[in-house]
Amino acid sequence: MKSDIHPKYGDATITCACGNVIHTKSTKKEMTVNTCSACHPYFTGAKTMVDTEGRVDSFRKRYAKFAK
Repeated sequence: MKSDIHPKYGDATITCACGNVIHTKSTKKEMTVNTCSACHPYFTGAKTMVDTEGRVDSFRKRYAKFAK
């Protein structure tokens, strides 16, 4: 294996737009992201999946004839 060809792996700081700071390890020292697990609606539970267009009902109606 060749020596000195791999990037340095060390402490890193990830900063979210919401202000959350995550300390981890990476080849980059600092990173910024738009959303993280502290502010993303999927992880916070602020947004739920709503079937507003009736997609599930139309799927069941379309394929009900094959369910026999």
